[in-house]
This record gives sequence, C-alpha cells and structure tokens, in this order.
Amino acid sequence: MAKTYNHIFPRVYDFESLHAAYLRARAGKRGQPEVQAFERDLEGELIALQNELIWGQYLTGSYRTFLVHEPKERLVAALPFRDRVVQHALVAAIEPFWECRFIADNYACRPGRGTHRGADRAQAMLRQVRRTHGCPVVLKADIAKYFPSIDHAVLKALIRRRVACRPTLALLDAIIDSANQINDVHGVGLPIGNLTSQLCANIYLHELDEFVKHGLREKHYIRYMDDFVIVHHDKAHLQRQRALIEAFLHQRLRLRTNAKTQVFPVGIVRGRALDFLGYRIWPTHRKLRRSSIQRIKSTLREMRTLYAAGRISLQRVGQSVRSWVEHAKHANTWLLRNHTLQAFSFSPPDHQPTGDLCMTHSTATHAAQLPQAPMAQKGA
Repeated sequence: MAKTYNHIFPRVYDFESLHAAYLRARAGKRGQPEVQAFERDLEGELIALQNELIWGQYLTGSYRTFLVHEPKERLVAALPFRDRVVQHALVAAIEPFWECRFIADNYACRPGRGTHRGADRAQAMLRQVRRTHGCPVVLKADIAKYFPSIDHAVLKALIRRRVACRPTLALLDAIIDSANQINDVHGVGLPIGNLTSQLCANIYLHELDEFVKHGLREKHYIRYMDDFVIVHHDKAHLQRQRALIEAFLHQRLRLRTNAKTQVFPVGIVRGRALDFLGYRIWPTHRKLRRSSIQRIKSTLREMRTLYAAGRISLQRVGQSVRSWVEHAKHANTWLLRNHTLQAFSFSPPDHQPTGDLCMTHSTATHAAQLPQAPMAQKGA
C-alpha cells in the first residue's frame, strides 16, 4: 500500500512557514494595493492567519474573476492575497509527497522543468524514433476543458492516497469546494488562478502518466499539464493506444480528449510539425508558432504608442522584449529575432529630449549575441 503522511498541519500554520509563504506570494506583486495593505501590519496579519488555521476558523475568501485572451480566452479566478499566502504554505508542505513520485517526463509546473526543457525532450524523442525506425508518428492530445472538468470526489480520493492528516485534508477539501463559488456545476472544476489548482491538476493526471508509462508501457511519452504526446513509428499502434487512453480517461477520471486530438507523422517531406509547448517541432529543427510571432509584433506596436505617450517606461518595453527573446532563442530564430526587433524604433515622449531612441537596435544586437539553443542554426 502507498505511504501516507500524517502530522502535516503544523508545517502549514507555523509562523516561519507562513512568513516564507508570504514572501513567495508577494513576488512580482509588491505594487498591488492589497499586498501593500497586508504588509502594513504584516506580523498581525500572519498571526491572524495562524490562529484561524489552528482553531479551524479559516474560511476561503471570495473569488474575483476576469477573462484573459492569450493564448486563448480563459476565465481566471483570483482570491484575496491572504488566501494566496495560505495556499503557498499548504503547497510547500504537501507538494514533496507527490513530487518524488511524478514521472520524469511530466514538465508541468515543477521545479527545474518547464516548456523549454519539455520541448527539448519532445524533440529528443522524435530524433530517437527517426534514427531507429524512420519517420516518427505522434499521438498529440489534450484534455477538453481540463480545469473545469476535474471531479472533486475523484480528486479528493487521490489526495487521500498520500495525505492522512485530518486538518490538512479539511483545508484542502475547503479550498477545492470553494470552486463552487464560480462553477456552474457543483463538485466539478478548479479555478485556474489558484496555486493549489496547479498541484491538484498534476496529481489528477499523474494517474494518466502511470497508466501510459506502466500500463501501456509507452517509452516515448511526455506531458505538460493537459497536453500530452506519445511518439512511435507505427500509426496503427498509436490509434489503438488512443482508444485505450480515451476509455481510461472517461472511466477513471471522467475526462475526455478534445477534437484536436489526432495521430500523424512528423517530418518535412512526409508529415508536418509537432505543435507543442509553444513551438513547431521537427526532429531536425524547431520554429516558433506563428501566433507567437504575431503576438510580439502586436505587443511592440502597442508599446511603441504607449511609450511615445509617456504611459510606459523603456524599461517596461525591454522586459517584454527580453521575455520574448528568451522564449524565441530556443528555436531556429536568429534571423527572425533580428528582423522583428529592428522593425520597431521607439520615439521618446514629448517631455524627453527629441530624436528617435532606437531601442530595437541595441535589443536586436543583444538578441543576436544570445547563445542559440543546442539544436539551433541561423535561419528564420
């Protein structure tokens, strides 16, 4: 029987744990009014949270919902800052119980992993199959409406395989059930904005990881949140595996794959690219998604207007550019980066000295000097 953990709750409400959780929760958000209000009486706020947790009086706050439109439209729900502090303390206490059991090729929201390493690994799988069997074939799948489809009862049962501490389970249950504030159907769905939702989503699909790796014995399998890929050389084999996986998802986790799920060859002459983790991936090279290129151009146009009006700083522009460059440099984008950045010059606001400040010249030069990804060559 799998090991379960007890006596966890003191690690959640310990004052030092709550203070460390506060530091993590405020990262990048110190300018927000609710964070500043919390900091004005930091010790008092943390002691109040500690007492509420110890005496079982803590209640999850009310969600604030808003839509984000990139890369696709999603409803995000955000809790008050004090609730985010509690969630950081809770996740720090329980995440290690699962982290050591997650498969190596799960790259979603885990320390030391992420989209770049996941893309490298997916390409390595394509290359290995190409070397041994010729043109690789992939099953590319993702879960339909994943976060809104997570079943609370199934999730709670999975959590209880590892956690036996009653106060910790009560806190987790309350946070999971708080999603009923914003869900159309009670007992189903997790808010995208919660830190605990990221861990719970990984716990939920760890069942799929184990089924594919150990049940179906697929060697070349990789997952990032609700997107997953299996690489093989036999299309018929992957079609059979797809049917088994979809049956497992429906029966065990009450999930289904979306309409974009398909099996196809990956190659330049025969097949197409694997669109995964923000890149179009072939065994031989990698490119950015067209949507990523369009998005940075749109962002630079908007920022050029805002900068000329004095509404944003050049430092803010540089942050966005550097973020995109860091993503783009992991693909074959040497020419693309330079051409894109050199196309935009930023004129300073009226109250600054006149003359064009060609931010993009220095930024493009910097981008050209950035080291390429190991597989990259010069080329758009």
